[in-house]
Amino acid sequence: MALNCVMNARLREHGPFSQVWVQPAAGDAGTSLGAALWIDAAHRPGEGKKWTMDHAFLGPAFDDEEIEAFLRRSKLSYRRPDDIAEATAGLLAQDKIIGWFQGRMEFGPRALGARSILASPIAPGMQARLNEIKDREDFRPVAPVVMEERARDWFDTRLPGPIEAPFMLFVFDVLQDKAARIPAVRHTDGTARVQTVRRDQHPLYYDLLAAFERRTGVPVLVNTSFNTRGEPVVCSPRDAIECFWTSPLDALAIGGFLLEKPA
Repeated sequence: MALNCVMNARLREHGPFSQVWVQPAAGDAGTSLGAALWIDAAHRPGEGKKWTMDHAFLGPAFDDEEIEAFLRRSKLSYRRPDDIAEATAGLLAQDKIIGWFQGRMEFGPRALGARSILASPIAPGMQARLNEIKDREDFRPVAPVVMEERARDWFDTRLPGPIEAPFMLFVFDVLQDKAARIPAVRHTDGTARVQTVRRDQHPLYYDLLAAFERRTGVPVLVNTSFNTRGEPVVCSPRDAIECFWTSPLDALAIGGFLLEKPA
């Protein structure tokens, strides 16, 4: 129930609490985190506990050496741009849909910029294109990701202070004067399920947003999970490449490497 973003937003905006935090793997998998914290408390009694969970990048990672070895073994064509964020932003600005495989995998059910499919929010038809790739119903919304310090320029909340939503677990109203610029992420009720990101949480993901904003004036991207219908979110380089070549994705940014399909 804690994954219900609309309910969470109602509690945040209209409930009796000054702050609302939701654990990002708020299902059975999340009990593993509780167990780890309980064991830590049992083994370190009396010590101050200052840990804060501000990201969910706790899964496996694959370095560029492992990724390139798999690409070579698979006899795939690829390139290694000087700056993968800049190169990917250039493709996104051309309305290309990108598989994004970077760093440690997310813990929990949400794709948060480690195993994501990314796209520009500017074209009105982008939502339909993504739902076609994912083989989902046309009405299903897709989510925006935005740099945390720019979130209030595009989304609204009645609460004071910055918008902090690193786990994509709250909806926010899209500001009326910005709605026409990001139609792909605006649901029919005028809201969006927002993810915010700071550079200390995921530097490359943040740099990609900044590079896209320099090209388009929009610090927002569409983010959905890197998988197709009936398949789990990709975990390994093999998973990512198989999903890329068996779906209509235009390009794959995997580690420092870029794969593109012919036009």
